Amino acid sequence: MSAAFDDWMKTVQARAEAALDALLPAADVVPHKLHEAMRYTVLGGGKRVRPLLVYAAGALFGADAQALARAAAAVEMIHAYSLVHDDMPCMDDDDLRRGKPTVHVAYDEATALLVGDALQSQAFLVLAEGMDIPAPRQVAMLRLLAHAAGSGGMCGGQAIDLDSVGISLTLEQLEQMHQLKTGALLRASVVLGALAGADVGPDQMKALDAYARAIGLAFQVVDDVLDATADSATLGKTAGKDAAANKPTYVSILGLEPSRVLAEKLRSDAHDALAPFGEKADRLRQLADLIVQRKA
Repeated sequence: MSAAFDDWMKTVQARAEAALDALLPAADVVPHKLHEAMRYTVLGGGKRVRPLLVYAAGALFGADAQALARAAAAVEMIHAYSLVHDDMPCMDDDDLRRGKPTVHVAYDEATALLVGDALQSQAFLVLAEGMDIPAPRQVAMLRLLAHAAGSGGMCGGQAIDLDSVGISLTLEQLEQMHQLKTGALLRASVVLGALAGADVGPDQMKALDAYARAIGLAFQVVDDVLDATADSATLGKTAGKDAAANKPTYVSILGLEPSRVLAEKLRSDAHDALAPFGEKADRLRQLADLIVQRKA
């Protein structure tokens, strides 16, 4: 990665962190424990891939800084809520996330449940306020995030994932699961960034969708490769948990090397999808590279 991209990424990550800090309830506001736990799980960790996608897509359409900050914070809150619930004993039962104890371990299960619920609500509050954009477009952003987070998106994919323990899935079924579980929120990040700047035409939306579909699958393929090859200290979470839980993965279906080849193909597909935008989409291309080439 270039120094310019690294600098841009650090700038966006810092902006996202500042926005999240400002838009989350303060820890000294009642109920103290809940607000403290919300801040514990959201702040000071994570790669902020979704906010990076928001900002990179927003740059294509001249998006307003305040609208981008709120869109990035909203999608990251939804992501954080999903991680809190995913780590709970009733789901993946994990003790480690982003290199520190998961919320139900650091606090308790009831608090973890409420943290997820409250973060979900806070995300829509953040997206509904403080943006100087046309009301129809703001409603479209709210609808997009709601769909991406719900049974037709992330939650639906998580449900399929839980129901897939110990059974065989075809490659097509695995892809469908991950397009919902991981891909829907990544797509929402890209489109939210675009909508923060302008109404998106059909051809532009088709190109953004193709890009988002490619990176959404690539993200999960690389996750499966890392889960099979890295250790917990490197990942900041429990390594090998999907294999231990007998869940289908790209590595278990395709094998390790074919999975790496697939990730590279998806990276190329993501680059190709951005051709209509020319050099303006370079940040999105670099993020596709980051997603595929990451080591954690």
